[in-house]
Amino acid sequence: MKRTSCAALAGLVLLAGCTTAPDGTQRVSKAGMGAGAGAVIGGIAGAVLDKNDARGVPLGAAIGAAVGGGIGYMFDRQEQAFEQALVVEQQQHVAEVERVRDDLLKITLQNEVMFDFDSATIKPGFQPTLNKLAGVLVKYDRSNATIVGHTDSTGADSYNQQLSLRRAQAVQQALAGAGVPSWRMTAEGRGESQPIADNSTEAGRQLNRRVEILVAPTS
Repeated sequence: MKRTSCAALAGLVLLAGCTTAPDGTQRVSKAGMGAGAGAVIGGIAGAVLDKNDARGVPLGAAIGAAVGGGIGYMFDRQEQAFEQALVVEQQQHVAEVERVRDDLLKITLQNEVMFDFDSATIKPGFQPTLNKLAGVLVKYDRSNATIVGHTDSTGADSYNQQLSLRRAQAVQQALAGAGVPSWRMTAEGRGESQPIADNSTEAGRQLNRRVEILVAPTS
């Protein structure tokens, strides 16, 4: 039993060593949030040492914090990678990278640069941008993506729902074609149900016509 327990603990130590690194940026607090969650896992792992060993849970919690911090650090790096990959698109205001929560990134893409009016076929000129996104997703393979299509309020609600879904599926297929495993992605259509701007103006409707890619660490 002790030999098995030591082997299990050693595995956790190796995992922590592989995922933990000095940050050196101002994103330490975000990684610290991951460390807090990791400490919970580590508390359970600490019990592997010995139920009667008072050092078990504290030591396991410390290991878990290292693991959690490593996951947080990895996700911070992924955010930076998206920002660097889409620096031109962000300057042109056709894409935005936003940290919604410590464990959720949102990449917003404007429909006008991706699709023609009333179409779910991606314009050839936008494929390089999707290739950049795919490259980051492939590199950081401990994350999944939910692709969500949105429309403005012009037209029938049922039609907008279907159009938004078809556009999300088109982005999913393009990312899959660029190397992202399909099982790591899901596509959803929200139609006109979640506007972020006033649909009574053209500027507002343009903002509402978008595709969002929500990236979260794998559980």
